[in-house]
Amino acid sequence: MKGLSNNYEENISVLRQLLDSGRNFDILEKHLLIAEHSASLFFIDGLVKDDILEKLLEYFYSLKPEDLPDSPEQFQMQNLPYIEAETLTQMEDILKNLLSGVPCLFIKGMPDCLAIDCRTYPARSVEEPFKDRTLRGSRDGFVETVVFNTALIRRRIRSPKLCMEMLTAGQSTLTDIVLCYMEDRVDQICLKRLKKRIDEISVDSLTMNQESLAELLLPGRWFNPFPRFHLTERPDTAAASVLEGNIVILVDNSPSAILLPTTLFAITEEANDYYFPPITGTYLRLSRFLIMVISLVLTPFFLLLMQNPGWIPESFQFIRIQDTVNIPLIWQFLLLELAVDGLRLAAIHTPDMLSTPLSVIAGLVIGEFAVNSGWFNSEVMLYMAFVTIANYSQSNAELNYAVKFMRILLLLLTCWFGSTGFIAGLAITFVSLLGCRTFSGKGYLYPLIPFHWKTLRRQLFRMKL
Repeated sequence: MKGLSNNYEENISVLRQLLDSGRNFDILEKHLLIAEHSASLFFIDGLVKDDILEKLLEYFYSLKPEDLPDSPEQFQMQNLPYIEAETLTQMEDILKNLLSGVPCLFIKGMPDCLAIDCRTYPARSVEEPFKDRTLRGSRDGFVETVVFNTALIRRRIRSPKLCMEMLTAGQSTLTDIVLCYMEDRVDQICLKRLKKRIDEISVDSLTMNQESLAELLLPGRWFNPFPRFHLTERPDTAAASVLEGNIVILVDNSPSAILLPTTLFAITEEANDYYFPPITGTYLRLSRFLIMVISLVLTPFFLLLMQNPGWIPESFQFIRIQDTVNIPLIWQFLLLELAVDGLRLAAIHTPDMLSTPLSVIAGLVIGEFAVNSGWFNSEVMLYMAFVTIANYSQSNAELNYAVKFMRILLLLLTCWFGSTGFIAGLAITFVSLLGCRTFSGKGYLYPLIPFHWKTLRRQLFRMKL
């Protein structure tokens, strides 16, 4: 796209044609007379601060011909009482700024355009995220406006070494992407690789915001369900990650931040681990790991024992199913896995005022009648109830579903091949974890594999800060 010409009318005509302002009602053009010179101000209705724009217009109307310089640079320095302004010479830059909400001013006799950044976006309040709640700590969270999110991080890290670089992706959306990192702590090789991949992204739009960007940055095997990116909606978590030398990616229109590089141990960390004393934080962290492992192997191991009742010690004979088994255990577990997801989806779309009573009905009434009718055995319902509750011990939804898929695979292999299938399922899970590569190239199980005791100790045990 070519640059601006010296003809004021030609520039205005080209911009009107590109914007199709006659059809788009929200693209407005206001004709002005600034120091007896014709001027046109283009802006998007609803994306500008009306009070600031009114004060600027009032000031423009008060200018006299001798107050108007010849160059836009001098006009910006001497006659524009606003901080966020720049001179644009390319029509492509003008379109990008204008469609982002920045008002653009053309003055007859000046060859360039003035972009006055007095835009504002509809935004919700900065409140604690619903998913990453903590018992202690700050109560603010990221929102859908990227400038607000960068301010939340900048407020916590008052260092000149904190860098925030703005990039764009998407030919139609031109989505803003901000890279936050500490200049003296970040892995420079990883940072260069990240910038290169973002620059090479050639898509029309980032339809699903940070998820689309994550899939483009690190395309992986579709059959490996383990997440390779750590998402958070908490500014304190993002700030802590930046101070540890990681890179935080903020995407406009998304309330989540991508933390990278990451590992399995980093994904399982939570803010609660650091808002309690070290011994309490260590207990929470180790409990979370243990519950995740138990939720993976509990139902497959129970199925294996029911297939081989002779393996059960005499003191644990009470775990055997006492009632009649009308439906094979494998089908009971698979049906309950599907039913749990069905109830979860129903809870998402249920109005808030009905979610509590309906969840009680689903949990008690349906479960009780399912056992009494003979569809499910009470032992199966008990273990599936534990597994369902255990899933919520992890705040990362992607990791929960990864554990769920591996548990279903373990169930099927145990049903088909017995103890051999159970061992093979565990081996497949371990290989999936081992083969999951992060953006930095390090192992997904680092610092366990490759082993680094000092780092592993800090991952498992909550040390003093």
